[in-house]
Amino acid sequence: MEALAEGLWGLADFHEEKGEIHKAVKCLEAICQSHVSFFPVVEVKTRLRIATLLLKHTHNVTHAKSHLERSQLLLNSIPSCFDLKCRAYSLLSQCYHLVGAIPPQKQILNKALQLTTSSGNELSVKLWSCNFNSQLANALIIEGDYQSSIAALESGYICAAQISYPELQMFFATSILHVHLMQWDDENLVEQAVNRCDQVWESIAQNKRQQCLGLLFYNELLHVFYRFRVCDYKNAAQHVDKLDAAVKADMQQTREIQELTNEINTLNQSLSRSDLHYRDRSALAEKQAQLQERLKSKTTLSSSGQHYLEPAYFGNVKRTLEDKLELAPSPIDGEWLPKSAVYALVDLMVVIFGRPKGHSKECGKRIQSGMHIIQEELVKLGITDGVKEVDLQHSAIWMAGVYLMLLMQFFENKVAVELTRSEFVEAQEALVQMKNWYIRFPTILQACESIIQMLRGQYAHYVGCYSEAAFHYLEGAKLTESKSMQAMCQIYAAVSYICIGDAESSSQALDLIGPVYRMMESFVGVREKTGVLFAYGLLLMKQHDLQEARNRLAKGLQLTHNHLGNLQLVSQYLTILGSLALALHDTVQSREILRSSLTLAKKLYDIPTQIWVLSVLTALYQELGERGNEMENVEYQRKKEDEMQRRLADAHSSIHHIELIDKVKLEVQQFHEIDIKRATAGPSMGVNLDIPESIGLSTPLPAPSSSKLVDLDSRRRGKRKI
Repeated sequence: MEALAEGLWGLADFHEEKGEIHKAVKCLEAICQSHVSFFPVVEVKTRLRIATLLLKHTHNVTHAKSHLERSQLLLNSIPSCFDLKCRAYSLLSQCYHLVGAIPPQKQILNKALQLTTSSGNELSVKLWSCNFNSQLANALIIEGDYQSSIAALESGYICAAQISYPELQMFFATSILHVHLMQWDDENLVEQAVNRCDQVWESIAQNKRQQCLGLLFYNELLHVFYRFRVCDYKNAAQHVDKLDAAVKADMQQTREIQELTNEINTLNQSLSRSDLHYRDRSALAEKQAQLQERLKSKTTLSSSGQHYLEPAYFGNVKRTLEDKLELAPSPIDGEWLPKSAVYALVDLMVVIFGRPKGHSKECGKRIQSGMHIIQEELVKLGITDGVKEVDLQHSAIWMAGVYLMLLMQFFENKVAVELTRSEFVEAQEALVQMKNWYIRFPTILQACESIIQMLRGQYAHYVGCYSEAAFHYLEGAKLTESKSMQAMCQIYAAVSYICIGDAESSSQALDLIGPVYRMMESFVGVREKTGVLFAYGLLLMKQHDLQEARNRLAKGLQLTHNHLGNLQLVSQYLTILGSLALALHDTVQSREILRSSLTLAKKLYDIPTQIWVLSVLTALYQELGERGNEMENVEYQRKKEDEMQRRLADAHSSIHHIELIDKVKLEVQQFHEIDIKRATAGPSMGVNLDIPESIGLSTPLPAPSSSKLVDLDSRRRGKRKI
């Protein structure tokens, strides 16, 4: 009977290689449904194989789960078979994860860990223990139990250390860092986790590091997230550069492998000809051997773990091994994100790093590149025009969520880039697309609702609709639980109120700035601090408290320059300080500051700030009696104002303008919300990519209209201090 089973296993392998999954499953099910009894071990192996096929090639998770549960019952009556029991536990855990059944998943994993605890200290036992601790940590993350998740990962780290396996230690060290970044309970603990990753990575031999591409990407991306979160852009640079170089090297390697493979296939076709002369055949065979050797040297994938019980792919996305970025060895399914998602994420990091520095052309290329990757992957998942959240297969939701969240991040960046360059129509189109994606996938993209509201506010502010801008900013603040996001929305709304210019609006601005100003030291990094100092300095200037405004703004400028490197915000700080210097009759400093600001604004193609600076320079030249400079400056200012008016007219005449600024919240229909939230919590701790800087948050504060800033001799308003 065993010979019959082996024959059917072999036939199933043959059908799988040909892509005939239905036939492969039928071959295996013939064993399970046979009237003749097979040994329990044979049936268990067969059912595990069926489950693996179903998970790898179909969305039929329920069918896979039933085979695995039957295998569990059979294995309970067998005293040995440690490896089979562990494989059954692992696959069943993954099934529960895919259907969002977290309590039974945890129960299965705890049983599995009990099995490993009582099974000695062999290498395979320790590896399986690492597998189960990793999966348990993921399950605990979904329930928001960060401390228990870290405890499970620490257990895995200890196991890896006991078997002197630094690559596996690195897997757990990076996973622990990821959880700390998601929780961010104690900055010292996060920093310790970062340092441990550095130490473990250094302990891995250089030649082995080159084979750990998945770990390299994971580690470097987490370092970038950390540096962005603490606003350490200077030290983030080296990690962004490493990531970019790694992507380019991997793409080059992939191209070379593909070229060699194509060449070998062509040779194989030539060698298959029956009329080939012996001498020609010999020469071609020799060349074939050389090419195969070259291909082997470029392919670092090991054959371990590629037997018929290979762990299932999470998310049921059919990917070849070359498309995976494995983080840990068999039997751990240690993939974080597919290679395509990592490529897109690296593009996103380059954009986030480069956009505040004014690298708009490079950012545009990267946004286009990242969005192209994502669109291709969404099509593979069946997400085409017209497909909505309710149409998705449950097991495809997690992977769809990853790509959709990335897509929204790219749109967010595009809106920010286009607004900075005063390309209002392009910004409209990106924001409308962002809104439409959210309407189609409201539960998966629920976290984006507040971002969309904030971006509507930024669009409204840039096109001079300050009342509408304040409305959308405050709506955005209501829609998020993030203290940072709430603070930035309040700061933006305050600036919009200041731009309205009447006494009531200034009072509303102060009411928004006050609470943020009082708690600004409690935020991680300096993003909120630089924003609130900008807004407060602007308000003090409007209240004619010039010296106090100067002190606040000088402090904010220093923080922005040293930590954020945000050129637009620096330019706007300089413009206000130049205005203040002029108001205090320090014309030498005013001229120097304003010229620096104008240089930056020109570099950024930031027309509103250029007009703002030019208007202050005109006032400066008038005070100094420099008639020639004044006339030249006024002429240039008029050109820029005409250009700005054309762009504003185009924006206002667009069919999307009213839709975006209208004081109406987004209305969407939520679909089977609980199921989707469970699924999007997914098998990877990277479901919430936890990119600490939501792109809109770093968007520089829009320039208030110049007339409202240089009119320092207007009627004083009552002053209220924070």
